[in-house]
Amino acid sequence: MEQRIYHGTLTPEDVARSLIGEFDRGTLSVQKLGHPDHLVVQIASRSRPQSGGQTALSVDLRSVADGIAVQVGQQAWLGVAASLGMTALSAWRNPWSLLGRLDDLAQDLEYLQLAERVWEVVETAARAAGASLELSERLRRVVCLYCDTANPVGEPSCVACGAPLGDAQPRTCLNCGFVVRSGETSCPNCKRPL
Repeated sequence: MEQRIYHGTLTPEDVARSLIGEFDRGTLSVQKLGHPDHLVVQIASRSRPQSGGQTALSVDLRSVADGIAVQVGQQAWLGVAASLGMTALSAWRNPWSLLGRLDDLAQDLEYLQLAERVWEVVETAARAAGASLELSERLRRVVCLYCDTANPVGEPSCVACGAPLGDAQPRTCLNCGFVVRSGETSCPNCKRPL
């Protein structure tokens, strides 16, 4: 499960509304569960679809300090795999039967890209709200290890006691928005190199 943290004025309800608007139509249905600080949006193929296999995906939306954490669950692939298998078997037996399964094939290919489409909708909602994976200005403070005073990012020394602050500067992973320490070479959340 991939998780990204967006910093800014974005709320779980903003993202849920965007996901519902994008996916609650055609062969997919969407439902929203939870409360304003923690929502789960479930996206699934409608029961007894006219074409393609069955699939489902959950998106977990939680409020965090100055933003939200978005986690996209593992997609259910069994129905899509079975439908693709039927298409392949039909084409192997009689290549002309592939013409009758084009709708199924197109729907299955669309379902294979569902997780990427979810992330695109989340990114669009974040941009519209002015949120990003970068640390927000409100959180851009460095706490002095000696006197616990909050200092603006970039200050070389504490404004209260004068202690050096160089190694304590916060930053975020450019891939997922997770706050990382200055000595880390890979993100503890997504495991990608920094």
